[in-house]
Amino acid sequence: MSGVQDQLEIKFRLIDGTDIGPKSYPAATSVATLKESILAQWPKDKENGPRTIKDVMLLGAGKILENNRTVGDCRSPFCAIPGGVTTMLVVVQPPPLEKEEKALNNSKQNKCVCVIL
Repeated sequence: MSGVQDQLEIKFRLIDGTDIGPKSYPAATSVATLKESILAQWPKDKENGPRTIKDVMLLGAGKILENNRTVGDCRSPFCAIPGGVTTMLVVVQPPPLEKEEKALNNSKQNKCVCVIL
């Protein structure tokens, strides 16, 4: 393979329809590295952005991409088009709210179950 074929043009589609990229990545780039790139390029004017790569989920070709996989492993057959740009969907998983966690913990502690026979 030539060096050009080992590169993929990827853009990241955010949930509101805006894009980050496109940018060229080597096929050996891990999904975790892509997520770090998304964090670095996240638009500052957007609220509720991800804080860590654990907050980011990437979807490519209809599949959830695992952090330990490489871009080359996740390549879709549609990426074979010369000069084509691959679009990956970015989903931000909101962090759990502390109030909800406390309410769940309190409700578990205050339960009383009685059985009358």
